[in-house]
Amino acid sequence: MDNLDPIAQLRAVVARVDDLVARNRRLYEENRSLRQQHEQLANDRSQLLAKNEQARSRVEAMIARLKSLEQHT
Repeated sequence: MDNLDPIAQLRAVVARVDDLVARNRRLYEENRSLRQQHEQLANDRSQLLAKNEQARSRVEAMIARLKSLEQHT
């Protein structure tokens, strides 16, 4: 950069700053998108855990009923 005239140096700096600003915007949007995806996945996981717990409770209840029937016969 030393062998460029001051105007060319300034243009180079401006171009670099513009590139950095554009990169920052892209990273900001990507980060925002990833945070939304993370939140959705966390919600999905929570719902799946609740469904799994309900299924486990139902299976345990069925096993208990079967054992009860087995004892009465």
